[in-house]
Amino acid sequence: MAGYLLVAVAVYIGIVAVLYFGQRKLVYLPDDLLLDPARYGVSDMRPAQIRTEDGLDLVSWFSPPREGYPTVVLFHGNAGHLGIRGFKARPLIDQGYGVLLVGYRGYNGNPGTPSETGLYADARANIVWLSGHAVPTQDIVLYGESLGSGVAVQMAYEGNGRGLVLESPFSSLADVGAAHYWWLPVRFLIKDRFDSLSKISAVSVPVLIVHGSQDWIVPVRFGKKLFAAARDPKQLEIVEGAGHNDLFDHGALGKILPFLFEVSSRKPDRSGQPTLR
Repeated sequence: MAGYLLVAVAVYIGIVAVLYFGQRKLVYLPDDLLLDPARYGVSDMRPAQIRTEDGLDLVSWFSPPREGYPTVVLFHGNAGHLGIRGFKARPLIDQGYGVLLVGYRGYNGNPGTPSETGLYADARANIVWLSGHAVPTQDIVLYGESLGSGVAVQMAYEGNGRGLVLESPFSSLADVGAAHYWWLPVRFLIKDRFDSLSKISAVSVPVLIVHGSQDWIVPVRFGKKLFAAARDPKQLEIVEGAGHNDLFDHGALGKILPFLFEVSSRKPDRSGQPTLR
């Protein structure tokens, strides 16, 4: 019996070691293809060359705003590439907002390896780039999707933006990891914590959290936990029936556009809602 116990302990320690050293391959799932915006329905977006403080040359996609409109800076989630976020950029561009789809290191053919500190550096570089292209920080709205919510909260925590949209956000990556891998000491092992919960109360801009009621990847309780810690003005929209990746199929855009309209200080048309062309 003692022999079996020792084997079980050894196997467990081995699993913990493998997951610890390989954890970033589980967190970051990049697609490294070089892509054309036109292929994804956003032909009016152009590649933007971004230089980070640590010397990486990254590519993001940018469409400038109409006069008087802010620019939405979208930090995407942990998987895929910029192209599959084109459908989120399209209605914002049509409404008149500028959109910057932020390209991370290690994604979309960009050099480098993703990490929490690396993604924060990429985000800062994109915001600096915008300021050099006539879009000051007070004229941007930060938008974070899933893992990107941690990046967006960090940028708002640093004093950027006039509004913060969080789609399927977590309180911290450690919370999500501990929920999925309850049998592992995740909180002691995780390297990239994206601890939005410890920062959100210091964010002074209006906050919108949009979360699917059926999200099993980042359960809605984590979005509610983050919302509870945020300061006013804040808004929580639970999209019934939506999971993690299909919020827009369940009407999330109708929750996001009015918020953008409000924080952009623009008046709606007579219908009281923004009109897409």
